[in-house]
Amino acid sequence: MIERIFPFLGWVRLTSLHTLRHDAVAGLVVALVLIPQSLAYAQLAGVPAHHGLYASLIPVALGALFGSSRQLATGPVALTSLLTAASVTPLAVAGTSKFVVYAVLLALLSGVMQLALGWMRMGVIVNFLSHPVLIGFTSAAAIIISLSQLSALLAVPMGKSGHFLEDIWDLLAHLSGLHPSTTAIGLAALALMWALRRMAPTLPGVLIAVVLSTAVSYLMGFAESGGKVVGEIPRGVPPLSVPIVEWRASIQLFPAALVIALISFMEAMASARVIATRTRVPVDMNQELIGQGLAKIGSAFSQSFPVSGSFSRSALNLAAGAKTGASALFTAFFVLLTLLFFTPLLHHLPLSVLSAIIMLAVVPLVTFRGMRDAWRARTDDGIAAVATFIATLAFAPYIQNGILTGVVLSLGCFLYRSMTPRVVVLGRDQDGTLRDAARFDLPALHPRVSAIRFDGQLYFANVSYFEESVLKLVTDNANLRFILVVSDGINGLDASGVEMLSRLVERLGENGITVVFSGVKKQVREVMERTGLAAKIGEENLFRPFITETVAMEAIGQRLGGAPTEAQGGSVPGLQPAG
Repeated sequence: MIERIFPFLGWVRLTSLHTLRHDAVAGLVVALVLIPQSLAYAQLAGVPAHHGLYASLIPVALGALFGSSRQLATGPVALTSLLTAASVTPLAVAGTSKFVVYAVLLALLSGVMQLALGWMRMGVIVNFLSHPVLIGFTSAAAIIISLSQLSALLAVPMGKSGHFLEDIWDLLAHLSGLHPSTTAIGLAALALMWALRRMAPTLPGVLIAVVLSTAVSYLMGFAESGGKVVGEIPRGVPPLSVPIVEWRASIQLFPAALVIALISFMEAMASARVIATRTRVPVDMNQELIGQGLAKIGSAFSQSFPVSGSFSRSALNLAAGAKTGASALFTAFFVLLTLLFFTPLLHHLPLSVLSAIIMLAVVPLVTFRGMRDAWRARTDDGIAAVATFIATLAFAPYIQNGILTGVVLSLGCFLYRSMTPRVVVLGRDQDGTLRDAARFDLPALHPRVSAIRFDGQLYFANVSYFEESVLKLVTDNANLRFILVVSDGINGLDASGVEMLSRLVERLGENGITVVFSGVKKQVREVMERTGLAAKIGEENLFRPFITETVAMEAIGQRLGGAPTEAQGGSVPGLQPAG
């Protein structure tokens, strides 16, 4: 029980000199990547660079201490940083103290949401974000992130018209005003990191690019010639303070905070699940919600922006030999050392290099193949993925509206599918089985007998669809006397379904048509019995789950007075309908 409240006690027991050695090495490796990335993601989020380092200290430790995954690396990530910028930009100018206040407030709101969901054991709520929607959103967001960095990479001013694509087009129209040395350093860093990733993936490409570009910037007097650099980063630990809560701003940021809470958690869980498959240590979805929520709240109290679990740094942490969550504590320790002693070394780091780091990190998120596969799986899944992709690009910089569009569309498609489940008229195949008559071009069973199969719960949203399907059989066959409902696929029955079946059985009975049900599942039959529907249908017309539709057809053939039917393969002695 106590480990459920303090999950870090589970990996503390595993700690030894051996594991500490591995964790220390992994923590250092992750810190070497995290430090330059945190500066880059702070730029993406629209806050001063040192707030990225703040987001890499306390939140990193809290995510490890209270999460269930021992190798998940928490901290600033590209997608959450972009969502932060998109959410706060309508309220304040990027880089200002007001912008930082609202970014901190956003971290607090999204963290409280995740913490509350975790305490209520509501981790399953992330299922509202379907995989196709997430693919469409992340692909579009990655494109937006990459394009948003062109301004810093090329040193060309970018407009703030409120329409992102229009601003990008305007930027491209003014490429003649780019700063040659800024562009050269940024593109060189990008090429170097890409080459090292391809040819020497074990080397810290980001760190190497940062060190070399900073040295070049210092030696060539890059800042003095008009180039933009990180500049002075305050030394010392982040000031701990209670976030300023402005209720009007909180209401405005609430939808964005909810999106960030869900998106960032899905990103963290994707990383945690990959780790779990490799380490065979299970993850607790609700505990991860608590851990990630506390990490965001810690970020808010240390004057920073929302954080999340990083897929790339988590993979690096695992590959570097991390055994327990202590690796994250070592990472936070090395970030602390940087804040205390080494921030002057980052003064001459060109901002264009930070843009290059961001662009290289998000390019793998663009996956048109994923949208193609979603389309191949189900047309409506493909529509949801493509629509989310287009909406996210169209709404940019307010990209949260894009994913909300995708969620609404995805839920709408789901509701439509549940309202119109698979309903097929059955015919007799050559092997004697009943199959989809239209698909396999099978003749009608008999002038006086039809069979229909319904797959799905029979509930308020689809009872009309079922009723219309049955009544169509009646209108298409004037001589119909028996309708067999193959019920193997009916998993549930609600009050609306009971009322509809009662009305339908009564109406058809008045017209000399008997409705017979085969393969009625236990939970459905129990509802029928409790409501009196079973008595109205008639026990002789209700067959147990193990009674096949073929046997039911033979019973119908007997009741037709031995009339020759394709369904009748001879009577079955001693057949007793469920009663």
